[in-house]
Amino acid sequence: MEQIIATVRSFDGALVVVPAPGGDLPEIAWGDAFFSYAPDGRTPRRGQPYGTIVTKDYPDDTASDLDPPGRWRVNIDVDRPTFHELTGEDPRTLTRPRDHTATDLVMPHPVYGALGWICVVNPAERTTDLVIRLLHHAHTTARTRSERHPNLRHDPGLMSWSP
Repeated sequence: MEQIIATVRSFDGALVVVPAPGGDLPEIAWGDAFFSYAPDGRTPRRGQPYGTIVTKDYPDDTASDLDPPGRWRVNIDVDRPTFHELTGEDPRTLTRPRDHTATDLVMPHPVYGALGWICVVNPAERTTDLVIRLLHHAHTTARTRSERHPNLRHDPGLMSWSP
């Protein structure tokens, strides 16, 4: 997990937020990581992060069984052709049952797969390089989007986060 976080931090303009106790973000997010394109280091005004790492089950997301120690999941927003190439399905018409507890395997996100998100529980030898390439591509896509719409980069009323 630390290798992935460090790699994303090295992307030009990356904002990596890892909430911790004592910060302003909710306790449920502590220990997770959120990846955005934000060259000014400020939280983007619109849109979601392009990638996340979660280290625990969330109330509406328990299929990956992340609560046991040492389990975590990386989640990445990918385009439709990439999603199809990786999963064999279109995100809008997911039908195959999946074992979302499986490790080191690319699959549709258990909650956001229909929106084009893929995930990997505990990336290892088979998937780490692919995960890093997909995160880099998602970062580049977010940068391109930000450059086309610079007025949407950040909201002056939002707090700046420091990685």
